Amino acid sequence: MSLPSSPPSLPSWLQWWQRPFPDANTLLVRGSRPALIDSGFVGHAEETAAWARAQAGTVDLVVNTHWHSDHVGGNALLQATGTVIAAGAPEAEAISRRDAGCCAAEYLDQPVAPYTVGLSLDDKQVLRLGDTDWEVVRTPGHTPGHLALWQPDERLLVVGDALSDYDVGWVNLALDGPDAAATALASVKRMAELDPRVVLPSHGPIPLAPGPALAAALRRAQRLVDDPAGAVWYGARRIFAFALMIRDGIPAEAIEPYLHARAWLTDAARLLDLTPEALADELVTTMLRSGTVVLREGRLHAAADHTLVSAESLRVPYPRAWPAMGPRRAQG
Repeated sequence: MSLPSSPPSLPSWLQWWQRPFPDANTLLVRGSRPALIDSGFVGHAEETAAWARAQAGTVDLVVNTHWHSDHVGGNALLQATGTVIAAGAPEAEAISRRDAGCCAAEYLDQPVAPYTVGLSLDDKQVLRLGDTDWEVVRTPGHTPGHLALWQPDERLLVVGDALSDYDVGWVNLALDGPDAAATALASVKRMAELDPRVVLPSHGPIPLAPGPALAAALRRAQRLVDDPAGAVWYGARRIFAFALMIRDGIPAEAIEPYLHARAWLTDAARLLDLTPEALADELVTTMLRSGTVVLREGRLHAAADHTLVSAESLRVPYPRAWPAMGPRRAQG
């Protein structure tokens, strides 16, 4: 069966912004309650807010598919102008407690500006975005609080990092346990059962055909279940590439000390029965060999397309130093 030549059409009230790394794609739902789904990376928060204002004037609500840095980076800036932030219940509750591990920001060494969550979302909850009703679909795996959003009238499915047209989201077996890959697979199965007309991923283009995209995602997610070591390697490669992207590369002589200081690398080495030093060396060597990272003018860079980030924008505190949360606004 041949694939269509163009992606499925979107309704006029939905604005899609496909963004390169380190930002997640951003989706704006127009209407009486303008809503943004994910807000990009902190280094481009001004750009995110300006785009949203140009499209909708104001943004009443930001819904985060999950709390990784490339999805929540504009939250703080938008919240300062009155926007309410919504997130899946487990992550919303951790942010409310100001847990040191929020957003895995310190663990992954990915900065996130402090924000609060005004609306905690549960599975099957109906949420009004713009002038349309969306159903919250819990899809844990990539993170414990990961969620998808389902618009049944148009059969639109926002899938976050659960899948894209080229892969599935990495899983953290060290933090989330050995069943994280099986949990992610079950989430992809649940989304496939919805039989969406359009799949809207957080990275890459809109798939031309949802059915084949979901079928491929199921095969890829199954591989993470069948090959735990491969799942650990996959996550390590993704995390390291992202670190290079947001720092405009890292000097070659600083790579070893940088990696040796990372908690995620230490955990990955333990799961692979390697020393951190051996894993760091093999990670750099294999990624150079595959071309996913390149050495240029004495710095190691990620090869994938990405947008530069100013060093100043990364100077935000880890969640352990976030200010205490004030009284929470109840939202419906």
